[in-house]
Amino acid sequence: MALHRKVDVLLALEPDIAVVSECADPDRLRRNGTNLGRDGRCVWVGTNPTKGLGVFALNDFRVELAEPYVPTLKHIAPVTVSGPHGVNLLAVWAQNASGGITRKNQLGPLRRALTKYRTFLTARPALIGGDLNNNAIWDRPGWRMNHMTTVRILREMGLVSAYHELTGEAHGEETVPTHYWRDRRKDGPTYHIDYVFVAKRCIEHVQHFEVGSFEDWCGNGLSDHVPIVIELTST
Repeated sequence: MALHRKVDVLLALEPDIAVVSECADPDRLRRNGTNLGRDGRCVWVGTNPTKGLGVFALNDFRVELAEPYVPTLKHIAPVTVSGPHGVNLLAVWAQNASGGITRKNQLGPLRRALTKYRTFLTARPALIGGDLNNNAIWDRPGWRMNHMTTVRILREMGLVSAYHELTGEAHGEETVPTHYWRDRRKDGPTYHIDYVFVAKRCIEHVQHFEVGSFEDWCGNGLSDHVPIVIELTST
């Protein structure tokens, strides 16, 4: 929330593409004094103008909402990225616990999106990034929203989690959290629920990868999440 007060911190990461959850719409951002919402540089989806999903392009990159877009999956955006390199990006803010969804009985928005956007994800090089709000620690036998089912489907599509491939850690056994829940304390409830999935063959082209620190982000009151940053060379 309140991205306009945190723009400098985001820009300090020097992103080409940034996926930001709980983000105000471009008009509101501009009224609050930031240029992140300029035409061709932002895709925003959602129904609450103060709290949607934003994808921002910087440097020589551009972004465009791909068609067809499925508005019922309101916080999952198929985004065509153009510029020095082209890629199809599925940006995700998976609200798994809203609208009466239960982990036991519902697929959840991301699983549904993988069916709706399968052609988009396989038409050219693809990335999936954002807040998936899920982890293998919550999986239960027979539950439709199990995280590892999504991981398996993505692997079958040739996409793997950059964090897990690069660290060698298993899903559900992450040593570095991305979310400091509820009280935003380092010793409070913490979870790894933010991910970047890339093509398996792209892992060898990762030049830099990091998960933001508690001190820089949560400890400073910026967010209850820390960013995942990945730098890829062209393949």
